[in-house]
Amino acid sequence: MIAPAARARPRLGLATRMGYGLGSVAFGIASQALSTSIISQYLFIVIGVPAVLIGGAIMISQVVDAFVDPLLGQWSDNVRTPWGRRHPFMYAAAIPGALAFYALWHPPTAWPLGQLFGYMVVVLIIVRFFNAMYEIPSSALAPELAPGYDDRTALQAYRFVFGIAGAGAMIALLNGVFLRHDATHRLGILNRAGYSQWGTIGAVSILVSILLSTLATHRFIRNLSAPPPRKASLGRLVREILSTLSNRSLLALVVSALFSALGGGVTAAMSPYMNLYFWELSPQLVGLITLTGIPATLLGAVLAPMLSRRFDKKPTMMALFAVALVTSLAPVGLRLIGLMPANGTPLLAAILVADTFLGILLNLMGFIIVASMIGDVVEDNAVRTGVRSEGLLFAANGLIPKLSAGAGAFLGSAIVTLVHLPSHAQQGTIPAPMLHQLGLIYLPVSAVMNGLAIAVLAGYRIDRATHERNLATLAGTGG
Repeated sequence: MIAPAARARPRLGLATRMGYGLGSVAFGIASQALSTSIISQYLFIVIGVPAVLIGGAIMISQVVDAFVDPLLGQWSDNVRTPWGRRHPFMYAAAIPGALAFYALWHPPTAWPLGQLFGYMVVVLIIVRFFNAMYEIPSSALAPELAPGYDDRTALQAYRFVFGIAGAGAMIALLNGVFLRHDATHRLGILNRAGYSQWGTIGAVSILVSILLSTLATHRFIRNLSAPPPRKASLGRLVREILSTLSNRSLLALVVSALFSALGGGVTAAMSPYMNLYFWELSPQLVGLITLTGIPATLLGAVLAPMLSRRFDKKPTMMALFAVALVTSLAPVGLRLIGLMPANGTPLLAAILVADTFLGILLNLMGFIIVASMIGDVVEDNAVRTGVRSEGLLFAANGLIPKLSAGAGAFLGSAIVTLVHLPSHAQQGTIPAPMLHQLGLIYLPVSAVMNGLAIAVLAGYRIDRATHERNLATLAGTGG
């Protein structure tokens, strides 16, 4: 039997890179909808479900997801089929994942509150499960498709371009088309039917992007690694997770992601209320601001590989995140001390558009480099353990952050409850002291969590020279 390395390898050209990245549209749409900002906006402001229950439902689904993901990762590492280890999962996730997303936006709103809560918990768990069933095996392909230190950074850029641009376009579509105000809906954000129509389009987009992306990499199956299968037992899974997490560089990334997810969960849970009441933005303006992410994404995808190649990955990524933290919190801080333009003024809109563009640009470049750094851990861990476990590694990397993101979402919802923000409220009706208190709590929580996320990244130890040694070692051992 011909070893995978000896077969003629298909060229990883532009079409394949774009096809591989296209799959992130599905992940981007689902992640954006599940990040609490949109689903909280829908359930709290439109349906009237208490914010604490929404946060609880999201947290429960993320806790379940966090424990299921390592099982999916280890399963995809060990399965052996004519279509390889990853593609069967990717194909299998397409239809049920799209149907589950559709169900998320067509809930039985006439049910009693307790039954509606149960429905949302179950559907959220199912959506996350099939989202992970595609995303984990797809992510695990990257280190093999692009083994080079700089090549994988460029490949990850395609994933982020499609993921962020696709999600941004969908959010802009929601706010600019389906939630526009009319004679029936003076505040378009309360248009219940608009969310359902948007959910249908999202479900179709998820289905198409997964299938096209999986097909784009199908021809590489025979060139991918097929290590000997290992017995999948619970004890072995636990030992492999602990061994993987003992990698110091991975541990630095995981702990950083933990704090980042806590801060991100708070931000996502509070962003609809900050946009609607703190800044008093219209859904159309929110859509316009979101659209700035598309050019920012394209620019970031070009700059990230260039900067990481020039300054190496870790120092570049830490600098980008530090500047992004300052710029993202500046508008709220300036508003609290009375230095921002009044709501409804063109200058305020211009500042928020520019700030969003800069924030997306900086964070995107940082996350592209982080994704490439996670890929570098694959070979580093293989040298340490003698086992290639890309699926388990990518799942383990997301294990603790998903738990903390759920806690962050719950914390954000608790803050909304703490300040007694009412549901179904029209813009301009929330007392100024309540809005000031909202910003006063949000600012330090976000600053501390994201600041800690940046600080712990100093523990990452893999650089270009280390990666090249790891590749040479694996080549010498046939790994």
